[in-house]
Amino acid sequence: MSDPIAVILAAGKGTRMQSELPKVLCEVMDRPMIHFVLDALEKSGFKKKIVVVGYKQELVREALADRESVEFVVQEEQLGTGHAVMVCRDNLESHDGPVLVVAGDSPMIQVSSLTTLLEHFHETQPACLLGTLKKDNPAGLGRIVRDENGAFTGIVEEKDATEQQRLITEVNMSTYIFDNQKMLSVLSELKNQNSQGEYYITDCPALLREDGKKVDALPVLKPCESLSINTVDELAIVDAEMRRLLNKIP
Repeated sequence: MSDPIAVILAAGKGTRMQSELPKVLCEVMDRPMIHFVLDALEKSGFKKKIVVVGYKQELVREALADRESVEFVVQEEQLGTGHAVMVCRDNLESHDGPVLVVAGDSPMIQVSSLTTLLEHFHETQPACLLGTLKKDNPAGLGRIVRDENGAFTGIVEEKDATEQQRLITEVNMSTYIFDNQKMLSVLSELKNQNSQGEYYITDCPALLREDGKKVDALPVLKPCESLSINTVDELAIVDAEMRRLLNKIP
């Protein structure tokens, strides 16, 4: 099996960040946040990294000009996370091995989480492995549904969840490792019949299961990896937490 490849989603503007910069270039600890993602990937053994760019792509290319083994793919229209992976098809077609799909605006991604996921993927050989998190307050996040034996059966978004499903504390954090060829086989089946008219990579695990393929979820992500950055306030929270962890402040 080939070395793992990472696809980093970095095409968006981030309309609530009060900045004209691409979202992934907003700074955390005085560095564009995407650098922390790439640092973690490199330390985890990802030699080839595909960065999907779109909004003001020239700025992202410039910020990453000194990064080795980074390829850029342009998503001309931002039509969702699934579409972002679709535009990478030419760069992925010949790859026979795992591919990680991760957001470029997740600077708190941990090397330990990535290496554990890769090890589990190699040991169990699923079509898809989701990195998940047990969260005390899972409000607003998609829940991981399992059967009576603990096997993954699907992701249910909060708006679609029953009262019982909303009590589930294991949540989807949009961190996926796919068997690349199996992922490519279902990408064309993605539909955009939703309120945003977008194609979501979140739908791929269900499509793979429907096709009889093995899909698994591993709750190894750390609480800090649940900190999202969608607003200026959230950016400040992540910045403070990263500084605290760096200085080991209790």
